[in-house]
Amino acid sequence: MARRSRHRLLLLLLRYLVVALDYHKACGFSDPKDHHVVTAIEYQEVILACKYPKKTVSSRLEWKKLGRGISFVYYQQALQGAFKDRAELIDFSIRIKNVTRNDAGKYRCEISAPSEQGQNLAEDTVTLEVLVAPAVPSCEVPSSALSGTTVELRCQDKEGNPAPEYTWFKDGIRLSGNPRLDAQSTNSSYTMNVKSGSLQFNAVSKLDSGEYSCEARNSVGHRKCPGKRMQVDDLNISGIIAAVVVVAIVISLCGLGVCYAQRKGYFSKETSFQKSGSASKAPTMSENDFKHTKSFII
Repeated sequence: MARRSRHRLLLLLLRYLVVALDYHKACGFSDPKDHHVVTAIEYQEVILACKYPKKTVSSRLEWKKLGRGISFVYYQQALQGAFKDRAELIDFSIRIKNVTRNDAGKYRCEISAPSEQGQNLAEDTVTLEVLVAPAVPSCEVPSSALSGTTVELRCQDKEGNPAPEYTWFKDGIRLSGNPRLDAQSTNSSYTMNVKSGSLQFNAVSKLDSGEYSCEARNSVGHRKCPGKRMQVDDLNISGIIAAVVVVAIVISLCGLGVCYAQRKGYFSKETSFQKSGSASKAPTMSENDFKHTKSFII
């Protein structure tokens, strides 16, 4: 009994699949093509191909750009929007001239054509990736530093696609990613991160003084920032000691002046003067009060 029920379930499933396929064909839907990616370099041209076997007079074509909102690229037999003046239709494909980074995204072509079963519908999806060369990177190089301190130089580009890698130069000579293997390096304490663009000296020295520049590079191109000079000076111990001594002498002189003034009684004379002034005012107030009282009694 159990085997018979299983066979019946399998037969029902097969019949359901056959009916679903027949319905799918009767409505005229065709399976979408495999999704593919097209790569283009900015400011060059690219073709977005819609893979469909044959174009007929009765075929109806639409191209759309997908994203947060759907916008028409080709609609009612005309190119739309930004593609109107810099694109052309080749059969079902679109050739875009002067591609920009804003053109990157996912596109879908939709084709409808009459058939014996009714209306035949097909669609194809294309992803456009636009490669962009780096711009001139922004370089942060301190103009001065003290010997023995930690100093970090930064380099960054926000436009390159794919993300660029960074290389630092000192006085026009490229710095190695591993300073211990670089014969020209005078300081083996620095570390360079080619991904983030940072160049960090754990303990900078006077020999690290020089002009530094950074280059951003990817598969499309490379750009370099203008050189900036960093001057490294030793800590002036003698100057610091002299400044401390001068400050100590000034504080000592001020303290001696206060002590001398107290011994001479400058502060006590001022106090006694204030007391005598307040005492002289007291009898005057009491005498007036007395006269006022006497006249009141009379």
